[in-house]
Amino acid sequence: MQFIDLAAQQARLKDKIDARIQAVLSHGKYILGPEVAELEQKLAEFCGAKHCIACANGTDALLLALMALNVRTGDAVICPSFTFAATAEVVPSLGATPIFADIDPDTYTLDPASLQRCIALARDLGLTPRVVIPVDLFGLAADHDAIAAIAAEHDMTVIDDAAQGFGAGYHGKRAGGIGPLATTSFFPAKPLGCYGDGGAVFTDDTATAELLSSYRFHGKGTQKYDNVRIGMNSRLDTLQAAILLEKLAVYSDELEARDRVAQRYTDTISQAFKTPTVPQGYTSVWAQYTLLAQSEDHRSRAIEGLKSQGIPTAIYYPLPLHQQTAYAKFPQDPNGLAVSEACAQTAFSLPMHPYLSTDEQDRVIAALAQV
Repeated sequence: MQFIDLAAQQARLKDKIDARIQAVLSHGKYILGPEVAELEQKLAEFCGAKHCIACANGTDALLLALMALNVRTGDAVICPSFTFAATAEVVPSLGATPIFADIDPDTYTLDPASLQRCIALARDLGLTPRVVIPVDLFGLAADHDAIAAIAAEHDMTVIDDAAQGFGAGYHGKRAGGIGPLATTSFFPAKPLGCYGDGGAVFTDDTATAELLSSYRFHGKGTQKYDNVRIGMNSRLDTLQAAILLEKLAVYSDELEARDRVAQRYTDTISQAFKTPTVPQGYTSVWAQYTLLAQSEDHRSRAIEGLKSQGIPTAIYYPLPLHQQTAYAKFPQDPNGLAVSEACAQTAFSLPMHPYLSTDEQDRVIAALAQV
């Protein structure tokens, strides 16, 4: 059994992807070719944003968004500690300071109360709270209305990190189209992934979109030998865009299939584990289906029990960022990060993808029932 079965998806799309790749090889425009512009338009339409700027990877997408906001030394950027390192690692590269907030115990996304405490801490440290980066973790959108209200109160900008949640539903909106800036990743394991690295930034502001387009292409002006600002090289390869176009065409169908798998897990898994919460008005894209065990030992026994039946699992994340060597020196919620630390000890994820058969689901459910 595969934790994420990319081969099954590839078999479904093989002929169309092969044709797309051949078309790129024929026209030979390998960097920012016509497929990139086509993809940007369709991604923006899908999530409801006015502009999409494709780039080389999801980490660059976050960096580009911060660059567009002119984040610099003396600024504080608040993000959850329970996330992948990319969310935070772009912040010190611009001289700014990440401050780690805790997460909600039910949704695993940024806790608005912790955000408030981190803003106060930033000011106590003589920093300017400039940006908050909520993460749509495991495929579920953060509490964007609450976060946006706090950000507005403190003159901060929200960057939605939708790397795991692109397209997730939030009160009639889709992640990617929520807030002034949003980013995503097309890493192969993501719900919408390419066959390499890729990412994108979304915005409704035309001037910001033009700035992002310049930054991703060495800071170019009207033409590539007129560099009007210091930029970077972060252009999405045309081949990856071609592949993503065919994957995007079936994305809605795959999200429905993911939701069916998740619902069956939730309906049948033993009450010994805490299953994911999807609040009213939300939908998840189920980047992962994550359970909470009763203890670290309980999690170990569950993982070993599944492994003995040939069922893979994953732990997202064994260490929250504030406990990792590179990030331990940065400020954190003065009340502590107890929920992040508890989830790191008890959370684990089951196989989840649109092509997980009923028989495979039965194996997972039966193996968990034996733990």
